[in-house]
Formats: sequence, structure tokens, C-alpha cells
Amino acid sequence: MTGVTIVHLVDDDFEIQKSLRLMLKSVAIETRTYGNADEFLAEFVEEPDHRAILLLDVRMPGMGGMSLLAQVREEFPSLPIIMVTGHGDIDMAVRAMKLGAIDFITKPFSSQILLDRIQEVIRHTPKTVAPAECAKQAAARLEALTTREREIFDRIVTGCSNKKIALDLEIGVRTVESHRANLMEKLKARTLVDLVLLSVDQKNRHE
Repeated sequence: MTGVTIVHLVDDDFEIQKSLRLMLKSVAIETRTYGNADEFLAEFVEEPDHRAILLLDVRMPGMGGMSLLAQVREEFPSLPIIMVTGHGDIDMAVRAMKLGAIDFITKPFSSQILLDRIQEVIRHTPKTVAPAECAKQAAARLEALTTREREIFDRIVTGCSNKKIALDLEIGVRTVESHRANLMEKLKARTLVDLVLLSVDQKNRHE
């Protein structure tokens, strides 16, 4: 495999295609774009000499991103897939990870965040799909939490609000907010979805 990386972007928004192509070109990453799932399936072929990454929008006309994710994972099991959506929630993130996505990014996101995620995939290719290793890393990060922070983490990833967590644990809402900020910093999580993905990785360790 050479050092050439090709990002295959499936998104029906032409402006997003254009902006991401320019951004990736600035760091010497080639981009190939597809307007829908059928177009991608008709044109994509694995190239042993190139490193490929699939950047896949969840909501598209015709076959949706989740359905395409499932089909691609079956046909091209080693292809790393990053899901992108403007309508992300906990259930969607968990489903995407179970279907084989290695990351899940919610819009709007900064160019740097996307580049960081792509570079992370590049650094770990060809061992990108490694659930056991991901689970091990997740466990190590979660062990850094205090008992109270872990209690709050476990409730956050099930969708509990700060108010509900405060009632369950018989503490103040501000205390929950403080612990939540601390645990997100320790886990290097930017969003609720990041916390959910950590939880999924941790569950994989015990399956």
C-alpha cells in the first residue's frame, strides 16, 4: 500500500462535496464524490495500492446512509467508514457503530475535527477495524473516572437529562453539570455522541 489516501464521499449536497474536496486537497488527500448510494455502489472498486476511507452521509434520497453502511460492510469489510449527519442522536450512533462504522460525526463540525478523525483513521490503517483494541482503549479512559463521574456517565449515555440524573442520585443539577464537564474533559469527548461511542466500545469488550 502506498501513502496515497482517497476519501470517498457519498453526499447528495453539492456544496458540501465541493467544500470537503477543497479542504482535503489542501492536505494532499484525494477525494472522489458520489451523489447517492447507487452511484457509489456502481463506481467504487477497491484499489490495493491506495488507502481508502468512506465518508458517508446518513440522510440521502433513495438508499439511506445506514442501509449503504450495512451493504458496504458486508461487501468491503476492511473499508473504514465514517458516518456524518446533521440529525444525530444516541440511537443512531449506536446503530451505526453496531453496523460497522468506526466513527460518527454530527454537523455542524469544524474542518479541523474532520481532518483529525480522518488522520486518525490513516494512522491506524490497515488495522482500522479492530473492535477489541477500541474496547481496550475505551476501558482505559473510563477507568480514569471517579465513581460519581461513572454513575453520571452511565446515565448520560442512556439519554437521561441532567435534572433526571440529579433526582436519581439525590444531588444538585449544578453538581451534575460540573461532573459532566469533568468527565467529558477526561474522556476527550466533544459531544454526547462521543460519549455514546465510548460506551459502545466498552460493551464490545465484554461481548
